[in-house]
Amino acid sequence: MINLLRVSRARHAVWFPLLGLVLFAGSLLPSLQTFGTQFGGLPSRPFDALAVGAVALQSLSLAGCRRWPIAVLALVSAGFAIDQLCGYHSFAGSALPVAVLNAGWRADRGRRAAAIGFTVAYLLFVAAFPLRGGGESAAGVAAFYLSLVVVWGIGAWLRSTRAAEAERRRRVAEETRAAERARIARELHDVVTHHVTAMVVQTESARYLTGERLDQTLATVSGTGRQAIAELRNLLDVLNPGVQPALGLDTLVEQTRRAGQPVEFTEVGTPAKSEVAYRVVQEALTNALKHAPGSPTSVEVRHGEADITVEVRTESEVDLAVGGSGRGLAGLRDRVGDVGGDFVAGRGESGGFCVRARIPA
Repeated sequence: MINLLRVSRARHAVWFPLLGLVLFAGSLLPSLQTFGTQFGGLPSRPFDALAVGAVALQSLSLAGCRRWPIAVLALVSAGFAIDQLCGYHSFAGSALPVAVLNAGWRADRGRRAAAIGFTVAYLLFVAAFPLRGGGESAAGVAAFYLSLVVVWGIGAWLRSTRAAEAERRRRVAEETRAAERARIARELHDVVTHHVTAMVVQTESARYLTGERLDQTLATVSGTGRQAIAELRNLLDVLNPGVQPALGLDTLVEQTRRAGQPVEFTEVGTPAKSEVAYRVVQEALTNALKHAPGSPTSVEVRHGEADITVEVRTESEVDLAVGGSGRGLAGLRDRVGDVGGDFVAGRGESGGFCVRARIPA
């Protein structure tokens, strides 16, 4: 994408100098010298050194359109005035509307001053023709000026369109960054909260154990810590689109059991890797460990052709208002909603606490 942008910019950078060279060469061709702009009613005269200078001023100045739009407009206007007041009527006069359009489009500062100065210069330009024995009708003077105003307006419209597009891109970029921050925050919350909760529960129970059971519990705490590190690494691998994290519900359930929570796990259908389903089960088990420790918990995951349904229930009531912020469930609701699914969390039909989610496959 960056290379394409560079190529596009390079082409635009070459376009104006190329147009200037075409106008310069075309103006010097005898067959095209009678096809230039004729304003002011002065008779045409053969080209001389001053004519070549006027042609060069109008055409070759276009090379600076991108960097100095106002200065280019001034130079082209001066060349056009010499061209018409001396009766050369060269083909290079076509550069004037190009310079006006470019100034209306690209000028960042001094636009109003440039418009006023150009208008004053135009009036002086028109007033000089009677002194040289020529003259343009009032209708012709007004029509020519209005045509340049329209060209300037087109340039201003292009400028406003470009600014609006830049603002839209900036806003989309900010929204994308905010959404990505929120997604990463949810991921960190799910990973850290689940594993740290399990480690806290295991460590608290270790205070009442001795001997072999103590060693087993400490080994479980160590394994939980390693699992947390592994999942955090998988989360960081989101920067590498070629890496697909391994999401195993069996491992998650077994880890919760080792933390002391009795969990009954049922999985129906052909298992499919689903990060959203994994996070739903993970957050529900984390809440069970934190708010209903030791309560029998059931996890049921059904893999269908159209969607995946997840249901996690505890026999004991879970009071999320005690020791919890509710951020995890809110994050799950957003996560499931982002993929077009449904999420419900609350008191179960037979008591206890229940989390249900339907996730499009």
